[in-house]
Amino acid sequence: MRTPSDHHSYPAHWEADVVLRDGGTAQIRPITPDDAQRLVSFYERVSDESKYYRFFAPYPRLSDRDVHRFTHHDYVDRVGLAAIVGDEFIATVRYDRIDSRGLPARSPSGAAPDGRLAAGSGPAPADEAEVAFLVQDAHQGRGVASALLEHIAAVARERAIRRFAAEVLPANTKMIKVFTDAGYTQKRSFEDGVVRLEFDLEPTDRSLAVMRAREQRAEARSVQRLLAPGSVAVIGTSRSSGGVGHAVLRNLLDGGFTGRVHAVNHAFPDDLTRLEPEGVPAHRSLRAIEEPVDLAVVAVPAERVPDVVAACGDHGVQGLVVLSAGYAESGREGRDRQRDLVRQARTYGMRVIGPNAFGVINTAEGVRLNASLSPQLPNPGRLGLFTQSGAIGIALLSGLHRRGAGLASLAGIAGISTFVSAGNRADVSGNDLLQYWYDDPQTDVVLMYLESIGNPRKFTRLAKRTAAVKPVVVVKGARHTGSAPTGHAVPTTRIPDATVSDLLRQAGVIRVDTVTELADTGVLLASQPLPAGPRVAILGNSESLGLITYDACLTEGLRPLPPRDLTTAATPEDFRRALTEALADDSCDAVVVTAIPWVGDSRADALATAVREAAQTSGPGPDKPVAVVHLEIQELAAALAGTGEESAPGTRRIPAYPAAERAVRALAEAVRYTLWRQEAAEPGRVPEYDDIDEAGAAADIQVLLAPADGTGDGTGDGTVAGTGGGTGDDADPGVELSAADTQRLLARYGVSVLPALSAPDPDTAVRAAERLGFPVALKPTASHLRHRTDLGGVRLELGSEAELRRAYAELTGHLGRPEELGLVVQRMAPRGVDTVVRAAIDPAAGAVLSFGLAGAPSELLGDTAHRLVPVTGRDAAELIRSVRTAPLLFGWRGSKPVDTAALEELLLRVSRLVDDHPEVVAVDLEPVVVAQHGLSVLGASARLAPPPPRTDLGPRHMPAY
Repeated sequence: MRTPSDHHSYPAHWEADVVLRDGGTAQIRPITPDDAQRLVSFYERVSDESKYYRFFAPYPRLSDRDVHRFTHHDYVDRVGLAAIVGDEFIATVRYDRIDSRGLPARSPSGAAPDGRLAAGSGPAPADEAEVAFLVQDAHQGRGVASALLEHIAAVARERAIRRFAAEVLPANTKMIKVFTDAGYTQKRSFEDGVVRLEFDLEPTDRSLAVMRAREQRAEARSVQRLLAPGSVAVIGTSRSSGGVGHAVLRNLLDGGFTGRVHAVNHAFPDDLTRLEPEGVPAHRSLRAIEEPVDLAVVAVPAERVPDVVAACGDHGVQGLVVLSAGYAESGREGRDRQRDLVRQARTYGMRVIGPNAFGVINTAEGVRLNASLSPQLPNPGRLGLFTQSGAIGIALLSGLHRRGAGLASLAGIAGISTFVSAGNRADVSGNDLLQYWYDDPQTDVVLMYLESIGNPRKFTRLAKRTAAVKPVVVVKGARHTGSAPTGHAVPTTRIPDATVSDLLRQAGVIRVDTVTELADTGVLLASQPLPAGPRVAILGNSESLGLITYDACLTEGLRPLPPRDLTTAATPEDFRRALTEALADDSCDAVVVTAIPWVGDSRADALATAVREAAQTSGPGPDKPVAVVHLEIQELAAALAGTGEESAPGTRRIPAYPAAERAVRALAEAVRYTLWRQEAAEPGRVPEYDDIDEAGAAADIQVLLAPADGTGDGTGDGTVAGTGGGTGDDADPGVELSAADTQRLLARYGVSVLPALSAPDPDTAVRAAERLGFPVALKPTASHLRHRTDLGGVRLELGSEAELRRAYAELTGHLGRPEELGLVVQRMAPRGVDTVVRAAIDPAAGAVLSFGLAGAPSELLGDTAHRLVPVTGRDAAELIRSVRTAPLLFGWRGSKPVDTAALEELLLRVSRLVDDHPEVVAVDLEPVVVAQHGLSVLGASARLAPPPPRTDLGPRHMPAY
């Protein structure tokens, strides 16, 4: 039990599991009085040199007073964190708040229990603290101090500390490097034989880059330890054939695993030392193995797994592949069992694939690991494959193998570099594999089948970085259920699937709809160069098949050249000549070859040779992708893939497809990805606007939010929303802003809303119109009538008092009493195209900016586009052009084009507002009338709430369990 220190409660939200530089894990948490003996034991294991570096003098042991001081904290002015593996400290860090003279300081008496100042509580606290580390010698070099620095800095910022100071002996170069490499803005001085470092704790671009680079290296290393073990123990294998454990053991051996294999089962006889006929060492327990074990494959009943995990941890196993079922997929008890599994494994510094996993594969020649239920090791290739479903994993592996996986000695057209099927993915997830594949030289294309995305912000960040160097192709299951599959413990998200698709494409991810398309696209990307553009040459021996291919290209947005019909009499040599000419033609960027069988004559091998040789010798200029569409020439695909014995290393392999639509869809995805890569190489920028009043908006938000967070009465007239009935995490202490408050907040960012004056009666309506100037519009603001022009609730172009009074009488006569309608009068805006601009914050994905045309296009047809905030100038331009109804903005059917530049600026300003102020959780501008010159915002609403935590900006940590 952890006992709170002094009068401040224990900050459980500071607890975190982290991946260290070598791929192992550790827990970071606050130190409590209960840790006294752990601290003493830790200190005894630290060398005299490290103690000297910490205290600047010989300090062989801690006194009782030291132990009390280092374990009793108020969690505001004095904080200590420990890194823990098992039940032992491996490192500690602490800070002590100091004043300008370097003396201990305390927060003012007005500080809240969490360390933040309440409104009007007096002077601000001292904002500097002294920080010091101590790392056990056996764990130095693992990146423990760097991880602790990230977490103690985040804690300090939460407690209104803005700067750290550290005094280090010059000889302690390792610790000096920890500070100087962190990326913070710092100042360095040398006095009295001590190096004094001072650095601001506000995150900088460099500190975030450093943190994320360390995160990538650590998480990639943790996956690499799982995929390239030197030794594997299969726990739960039986003596006879049958059973999951024995199947994995056979697959390991049949695949030619280059490391050592051990069979472990507590039911083995005492005198059994070798399992036959497999010929591997047999053990009743891990303790009996006299050498290190890197990876354990666990295939025992779920109730026995905790004992197995403990044995693995005690033996120093680095990672687990848990094939056992009976976890979160089986209900509440299983979810608790899954949570305990992850927590137990992490206490020993182990990563877990699974539970309910299908296994892992690494085809590298020096590894040849098949620790999975796949009966054969796939042939090596350039595809990295991750699935959250064993069944989908089996289907993909089998399908890729059928498409021509190549000889075992050659990299096949559909070969695999590494494969992970993570089951419930309680620990290792797709994010970890993206970190690994990012700089894996054996993987050129990443294929992922996902049913849930546990951390969408991190996934899009990692996917965008990976997509900048290699394609990432994703198919997402469970798109329309609105919930994560059974067994996946992930945060829920309210974002529709169409929005998810837009956000993935913004990150450069190739989103496909089916597993077949995943394989189709992956095979083409892995075997062909990227196309330089959308121009496609089509040639073949069937005019009809060429026309089908031509139509498919147009459907996918490509620019096909007229098909070249070689006639049914075409020989392989004719194909060779035509393909050579097409590849040399500067007017095309890719070639699709179509082929139908010859009557009574099989020329598949000759045709494949001709196509491959022509593609191999395409001449000067950039290489171009080639795809083949064939009808009922089954042996052609294998021949094009280069599975024949005559194939030589370096021979170009060509993907073949049994339908034109499949080949063209894969090619179109490659074209779109190429365009994204080109644009990503020169990213847009978020523009600065001189008239934005960020400080003024922040002050307004603080006042408006005061009623919701209980820190004041507030002066705005916004109303508190979400206070009736919610409890705990379900409560939403938000503020729905009034029209006046919304307009004032938007005006801080240069967004003006056309004034609308209340009209509770006809006389007031007339006075409002005279104040605004005729002509005017009369419209209701009641929620059930707002924006419902189809109900006849809006009257436009009212040019006189008489027209206004007549419209008022008609509306109240047809739709209800004035107080029910909430009628307002608004000056007429210039005619244009009605659009909608929205921004909202999803707790999992972050802030999303949306755009569409008002009314039926967005509401009925769902024609809305989305981008993650912050939006760049390029993003804004793409956003308005990506809706299907975009032609209405650019002069459709002879109409005048509207001012899209003004619309893009509006999108950028709204993006800046929600990015600068995460308390703005929703903004809705509807309608925004875009005219030939300028635009008018006719309606606006906004909601504020305490901002959700930005886990993507905080210290690195693993998902909480």
